[in-house]
Amino acid sequence: MNRAQQVETALAQYVEHAGLKAGDRLPAERELMLALSVGRSTIREAIGKFQALGVVESRKGSGNYLLKPISAGTVHMPLSFESVGLRDALLMTLEVRRGIEVEASMAAARRRTETDLKTIEARLDEMETVHLAEGTSGKADLAFHLSIYDATHNPLFRQLLEQMRGGFERFWSKPFDRPDFAARSFPFHRTLFDAIAAGNAEAARTETLKILAIVEEDIKDMSK
Repeated sequence: MNRAQQVETALAQYVEHAGLKAGDRLPAERELMLALSVGRSTIREAIGKFQALGVVESRKGSGNYLLKPISAGTVHMPLSFESVGLRDALLMTLEVRRGIEVEASMAAARRRTETDLKTIEARLDEMETVHLAEGTSGKADLAFHLSIYDATHNPLFRQLLEQMRGGFERFWSKPFDRPDFAARSFPFHRTLFDAIAAGNAEAARTETLKILAIVEEDIKDMSK
C-alpha cells in the first residue's frame, strides 16, 4: 500500500470511528490534518479520491459532506497480480479494461449531451496537441478516456476506474520505457469521438476495439 492509500485508509477509519453518517459534514481540513498528521495537500488529495468514488460531496462555502457510509475496507481495491511481470499484468488488466471501455463508449454514444461532446472534443484536442509535440500523450490520453466515462452519466464507470487506477495507469506511463507505446492508436481516438458525436453506439464499440487491439499488440511486441 502506497502513502496515498495509507492516508485514504486512515481518513476512512477516522470517519468510521467518528460515527459519521450519510449527510454529515466532514471535519474541517485543519482538524483532519492534526488528526492524521499530514499536510493540507495530502488531505485534499484523499478527499478528492473520495469525491471521485462518489462518497463525499463538496459544497461551496459549506464544506465536504458524506454521501454514503465509508470504511477502510471500501475505500480502495488494490489490484493484486501475485508478482507477475509487467507484460502479464498489462494483459490481465487489458481484459478488464476492454469490457469496461467498450460498454462506456457505447453508453456515451447513447447518452452524451452537447456539453459532454464539447468536453470530450476539448480533451481530444489537448491530446492531439501533446501527441504531435511529444510523440506521446500520456495524461492527456487518460483525460480523454475519462471524459467518455463521464459522458455515460453512470458514475460507476468512473468509480470503477478510481478503484483500479493503479493498475490502469500503467497503460499511460510509458510501459517498457517506450514513449511510442500504443502510438498507432492515435487516429482512432478521433474516429471514436466522431462515433460518439453521431450517437452511433456500434461504431463507438468498433473504434474502441481498434484502439485496444493496438494496445494488446504493443504489449506483446514491446515486451519481447
